[in-house]
Amino acid sequence: MLTPSYPIATRRLLLRPCTPSDLDDVYAYHSRPDVTRFLYWEPRDRAQVAEALDVRAGQVVLREQGDWLWLVAEWPEVGRVVGEVVLKWLHREHRQGEIGFVFNPEFHGRGLAREAAAALLDLAFGPAPAGLDLHRVIGRCDALNAPSARLMERLGMRREAHFVQNEIFKGRWGDEYVYAILADERHSGS
Repeated sequence: MLTPSYPIATRRLLLRPCTPSDLDDVYAYHSRPDVTRFLYWEPRDRAQVAEALDVRAGQVVLREQGDWLWLVAEWPEVGRVVGEVVLKWLHREHRQGEIGFVFNPEFHGRGLAREAAAALLDLAFGPAPAGLDLHRVIGRCDALNAPSARLMERLGMRREAHFVQNEIFKGRWGDEYVYAILADERHSGS
């Protein structure tokens, strides 16, 4: 089980559970077609974003495999939520997890997504009880999503798979990349 102390502070960001007051900031990017292009949902209206925030507000503890930890990334310097990161506990016995991230394009190119995702990897690999003590963490993205692939590579993750036309995604066959990193690799800085 993992119950982080919030907020999780990085050099520039606060990673924390969402609140209803985050609606405008999250709507600013959840409503954009360029953001949702590679996500499993279409651009959301305000009511759909409010509903998503309500569901995700309860995803702040990992009690058992299959649970998601969903946190917004607040940048205090600008007083806004600029993105979100997720950690899924895939398997208890094999100590596996998965990370993901979505950031507002208005804030791309500043290293904020990397900073937030790196903090989540530290949480995933950290020793219990402050971390989940995972052995391996994966990340997945559409093969056409070059920025996400580059981010995972900058995090030290290696591409382990390229699944060709593995699913119908938004009406077309899509390819998927799977990246991974082991705890030993993360701790050694590889």
